[in-house]
Amino acid sequence: MGPHSMNIHEYQGKQVLKEIGAPVSEGIAILKASEARAAAEKLGGPLWVVKSQIHAGGRGKGKFIEESAGEKGGVRLAFSIDEVVENAEQMLGAHLVTEQTSDAGKQVNRLYIEHGSDIERELYISIIINRETSRVSFIASTEGGMDIEGVAHDTPEKVINFDIDPATGFQPHHGRTLSKALGLSGDLAKQCGKLGKILYNGFLAKDMAMLEINPLIVTEDGRLHCLDAKISFDGNALYRHPDIEAMRDETEQDEKEVEAEKYGLSYVALDGNIGCMVNGAGLAMSTMDIIKLYGAEPANFLDVGGGATKENIIAAFKILTSDDKVKGILINIFGGIMKCDIIAQGTVDAVKEVGLKVPLVVRLEGTNVEEGKAIIDNSGLNVISANDLDDAAQKIVKAVNG
Repeated sequence: MGPHSMNIHEYQGKQVLKEIGAPVSEGIAILKASEARAAAEKLGGPLWVVKSQIHAGGRGKGKFIEESAGEKGGVRLAFSIDEVVENAEQMLGAHLVTEQTSDAGKQVNRLYIEHGSDIERELYISIIINRETSRVSFIASTEGGMDIEGVAHDTPEKVINFDIDPATGFQPHHGRTLSKALGLSGDLAKQCGKLGKILYNGFLAKDMAMLEINPLIVTEDGRLHCLDAKISFDGNALYRHPDIEAMRDETEQDEKEVEAEKYGLSYVALDGNIGCMVNGAGLAMSTMDIIKLYGAEPANFLDVGGGATKENIIAAFKILTSDDKVKGILINIFGGIMKCDIIAQGTVDAVKEVGLKVPLVVRLEGTNVEEGKAIIDNSGLNVISANDLDDAAQKIVKAVNG
């Protein structure tokens, strides 16, 4: 399983759009409230937009947890430089909850201060990879700026999509289809055709996985303008784009997920209290299911892969034990390529190095299984052995629930 797609912030997305020739507003990203005044002065008024930079949608409708951050959402209009500064002071460091975050919200560590635009209309455009046709696909709607999922659900006829044949690339007729879908004519339709081509070529050149511009606006003086940019990139292609790789914001990822990536482990944090370490994604899913079946919740998805070494096992174990929510650990390994005695030794070494404060159940099956079990049984450690997955799940749930 290769790396996931990588997300970037709006201000970074705008940088990429500017590079490929798409129209975006002038803006300045800041990390400290003390930088707000200079940024606002440099951009010049009369209208500024102060935008929280987090990897989650619905920022405008979001609410901050802290009272000191004020009542307004994560995207705010400011009509004076003082107002820009005041908003920056309120928002930086506060936690924004949107419909796409957990209840704990996401801490806003950066803001993007942008030149305000006079908006006549808000449209929607995105490019994704259509898995069914294996082609790059445009999605367009006249209902931009709003909750596009809601629009797609309630009035699907307002969302138009079409594929691009890779042999022809983006043709003038695609431009016409796009303009029509967005209700644009005359000069705006010309701009739209040009923009469609720029976005399509940029999507391919940068190995994007998704590009969403919501809203794409028509300004009062008749220009098309990308007012937001949400871009993710294919993780497997990042080696070709060191400039994009450099945009990764690790504060937006769970630090355990960042650590797991270094050791080639697939790790996703969940809300339960039983840490799982399994080899193979399918087995990991079944392990999580059976934990639920016996009335507990998994704390993570962790696939150590088929060819894990002792080092990987130790790294995986450290990640599990560093999670305060974990009240018990279940190791479930089916040793094919991977030998059970190596896993057992890795587990014993990891426990000796990290210590064990919670119950640990180990279920091994496959190559060298007897040797593996013997290593665990003779380790003198407080490890519970299990015969099969069902037995293992029952034992760990019982151990955790006392």
